[in-house]
Amino acid sequence: MAVWTDQQLAAFLTGVAQDRLYAAWWLAALRGLRRGELAGLRWTDVNLQAAELTVTQQRVHADGHVVVGPPKSAASCRVVALDAQTVRMLTQHRERQQELSAAAGTRWQDSGHVFTTATGAALRQDYLTGRFRRLVAASGQPPIRLHDLRHGAATLALAAHTDLKVVQAMLGHASIALTTDTYVSVLPEVAHKAAQETAGLVLRAASKLRRELST
Repeated sequence: MAVWTDQQLAAFLTGVAQDRLYAAWWLAALRGLRRGELAGLRWTDVNLQAAELTVTQQRVHADGHVVVGPPKSAASCRVVALDAQTVRMLTQHRERQQELSAAAGTRWQDSGHVFTTATGAALRQDYLTGRFRRLVAASGQPPIRLHDLRHGAATLALAAHTDLKVVQAMLGHASIALTTDTYVSVLPEVAHKAAQETAGLVLRAASKLRRELST
């Protein structure tokens, strides 16, 4: 999998901050939502006061048509916690959407979705994919897929020492083994830091005993 570093992600996000779908890229990159989940997210699924959103559906292609269906698995039906910055971002996104609605007038399609076209219609998955690809190309960052932002969200969470069970729940994995097997190996610095911290426990214990370990 291709994963941006935190600096590469920050450079991309700051560069596309004025994009109409900026909040979608942010949610994919930091909260790990799939593109179908982004396309299917409705404002009724978002509780800004409680700082959380609920993944209840996704928009996917089937037999040449876009259909609304349940998330990928039972575990994918999940509540995703939101940090204060994400709440502010979604609040601003909703305000801009309301401005678009007022400007569009009778042309506005009140789909109820969080991420829409300029006239309010729900988005297709391939639209998100294409728009993201163009933004990445213009950013000068290493090429990655939209789905790779989800991988990046997991690796960043692990780098921030988030518990594996929390990462599993955020991504909607049915098994913690999937989370572990998929992501732990892609961040070798996490393993090295864990090794250092483990050794540090013993070294500090020895220091309290006023004894020096052999080096």
